[in-house]
Amino acid sequence: MAVSVDAVSRPHRGVLRIGSIYEPMKLSNLQRDDEPLWEQLDRYYNAVKSTILNYQSPTTGLFPVRTFANCKDAKVRDSLYCAACAWALGLAYRRIDDDLGRTHELEHSAIKCMRGILYCYMRQADKVEEFKNDPSPSKCLHSVFNVDTGDEVYTYSDYHHLQIDAVSLFLLYLVEMICSGLQIIYNTDEVSFIQNLVFCVERAYRVPDYGMWERGSKYNNGSTELHSSSVGLAKAALEAINGFNLFGNQGCSWSVIFVDLDAHNRNRQTLCSLLPRESRSHNTDAALLPTISYPAFAVDDDALYTQTLDKIVRKLWGKYGFKRFLRDGYRTANEDKNRRYYKPAEMKLFDGIECEFPMFFIYMMIDGVFRGNKAQVKEYQDLLEPIIFWSYEGHAVIPKYYYVPADFVEAEQNKHGSQKRFPSNSGRDGKMFLWGQAMYYIAKLLVDELISPKDIDPIHRYVPRQDQRNVSMRYSNQGPIENDVVIHVSLIAESQRLQVFLNTYGIQTQTPQQVEPIQIWPQKELVKAYRFLAINKKLGLSGRPDRPVGCIGTCKIYRILGKTVVCYPIVFDLSDFYLSQDVMLLIDDIKNALQFIKQCWKMQGRPLFLVLIREDNIKGSRFNPVLDMLASFKKGVIGGVKVHADRLQTLISGAFVEQLDFLRVNEAEIPEFKSFEELELPKHSKVKRQTSTPNASDLEQQPEISVEEWQNKPTHEILQKFHECDCLASQAQLASILLRREGPDFLAKDENLMDELERIYRRAGSRKLWSVVRLAASLLTKLVDSLAPSITSILVQGKQVTLGLFGHEEAVISNPLSPGVIQGIIYSKCSPHGGEREAVLQQELVIHIGWIISNNPEL
Repeated sequence: MAVSVDAVSRPHRGVLRIGSIYEPMKLSNLQRDDEPLWEQLDRYYNAVKSTILNYQSPTTGLFPVRTFANCKDAKVRDSLYCAACAWALGLAYRRIDDDLGRTHELEHSAIKCMRGILYCYMRQADKVEEFKNDPSPSKCLHSVFNVDTGDEVYTYSDYHHLQIDAVSLFLLYLVEMICSGLQIIYNTDEVSFIQNLVFCVERAYRVPDYGMWERGSKYNNGSTELHSSSVGLAKAALEAINGFNLFGNQGCSWSVIFVDLDAHNRNRQTLCSLLPRESRSHNTDAALLPTISYPAFAVDDDALYTQTLDKIVRKLWGKYGFKRFLRDGYRTANEDKNRRYYKPAEMKLFDGIECEFPMFFIYMMIDGVFRGNKAQVKEYQDLLEPIIFWSYEGHAVIPKYYYVPADFVEAEQNKHGSQKRFPSNSGRDGKMFLWGQAMYYIAKLLVDELISPKDIDPIHRYVPRQDQRNVSMRYSNQGPIENDVVIHVSLIAESQRLQVFLNTYGIQTQTPQQVEPIQIWPQKELVKAYRFLAINKKLGLSGRPDRPVGCIGTCKIYRILGKTVVCYPIVFDLSDFYLSQDVMLLIDDIKNALQFIKQCWKMQGRPLFLVLIREDNIKGSRFNPVLDMLASFKKGVIGGVKVHADRLQTLISGAFVEQLDFLRVNEAEIPEFKSFEELELPKHSKVKRQTSTPNASDLEQQPEISVEEWQNKPTHEILQKFHECDCLASQAQLASILLRREGPDFLAKDENLMDELERIYRRAGSRKLWSVVRLAASLLTKLVDSLAPSITSILVQGKQVTLGLFGHEEAVISNPLSPGVIQGIIYSKCSPHGGEREAVLQQELVIHIGWIISNNPEL
């Protein structure tokens, strides 16, 4: 009798398996008692194929929001979860030797979707470039595309596209999938584009958006807010992609992604300040579940995670799922479908009748699996089973939401939970809620142990508490339980004579010449180098924006064009705001910076902190506080932080080294980098005794002239007086008159008026003539670098900031703003009304209030 080849090769198989694409759906009902793993996977394959993959666009790979035949909208977020489901099932099939090509099919369905989103994004490279410099709702990437062509569907006025969480989720899943072995990124154009997406996401901590529900404020009035869910997903994405090679195992230095770790830590701090709230108007929100649990696992503190989750469950739990947030009018009977926005007093109409979403029971199941909480998994599985439906083929169908019909609204509002709710039309007439379907099958694969948490989280976003000490330090979301890092400190003297002077007090320093060939750069030179990161002329991308490099960034050692470079922090930079010229504030800033580094340093090696000592720092009464600080460095503890001071050449071996390979460009394009130069002084000159340069007297702070008298005199007389006068206070007042009259481009003895003001500003700062310094700084419209983060620190604590002069128009800030916008507000509200120094005084107040509220959140 003839025997088929298949029968010989599969002697224990009762039913011959058919190819994946045209396989009949009824196969899921066939019994294979001798092959339980095949049976389970086949059943899941058919279910995923029928309820999710059949709706994937054959051209872009995107998934429609609604599975009607005429629906052409594809949302990035929904498509990402559908891709994650196909990927998860593909991972399960990897366990089987002969998978009939299903691993390849499923994984490439995920790849096709990810590349489809990338294709849609890359067509909007001009928007990425605009958003880097002006992160506003009218210059962001779109979040809805045509499912078949990838074209834009809605304008900014028609749809709220600014959703930081969607872009962050794309970056997070990109890393997870590439880490599992998928090849998604093909060339350096795509690498540079992804790097530019990272630049956009880095500033999530101060970019108010519309959030996961695309409505922004809870009141649905078209306003944006800073959302914990968006900031948290951005934080998770930055941690995942930092130092990641987008070409996977086949990659090289060109395909590695850089992340500004100081920006990442600002996102972390902002998230911790916002939680357990979702935003200013949202007390809590189900959108936090993907942030604190799968897939982001963005919260480091177990107590904060528990507090946030308990609040979500306590306030949003229902018999049919979780509410999105309290008083959510979406798809309720009382919502007016003809209006886009609500009226201010309309929120009360939705109290108690909010729709409940079964999908969040699924998130709780997945959370239970990751945390090993079997009771939680069973609890939410039991809650989910009665409220899902089954298709004709026997596949589970997840309703999008359950609502209270109009006839039952009054009774439900009188007694919450008393009325029966009805499901949405998902699952009827071929209408599927694909996001819910995808999460359901991911959860079922985990519960049935066909995949493990490590399979769908290969980068270890979630690390159990007992394993935290051993996690790879590249991922900074989970560091050691106790971070008792010792910070290496190198003391650099501005000149050789200052070095000799400090040596008499037992303080060992080095000069810039003595550390050669190591170069010392100000952070602004490092910013100049980073401009070349991810430049792509074909896509019109300019690379990294000119953002200051923070404390974490300046604690690394850099290899740049064959040179070894170290950077001193921005607090020592003379181009910074005048606050750095106040020695007592400078000492406080140094202590705060060291404390910040101790808490946030998660990399291999020890941080290297350069302390730059200038001759100006030891004049007058400033000497003793500086000497005390330097003595603390020598003792090994300052402000409760352990430090180790030594020669730079000795410390460099234990530091973290960053290679900036992207600077290998055309030599003609490389800018000239200026290292910190040693102060050239006459030979045998000595530093004056610290008592020989007292602080400026009150008399020096007063101008010799009367502004009322001089403001009506002709320009040439004012100019003559300006050059003859030696009093800096008078020069500043005269420059103020000239600036108002002639403008900033006016020349005085071939010197630009703004340059003259800059000179007055520097000289007055050196002599501590604070009244003159403030006037000059205001005329120069100077802005302190840390003003925007300080305002954000105040806002995330639930406060508002009001800027302006009393009795005149004021500006109330409720959402984080960019430094340029803040600068415009301060100087437009203060300067026109005679408050010449008011603009910089208000900046001082904001900085101090921000510092106080950051260190005392209970305020």
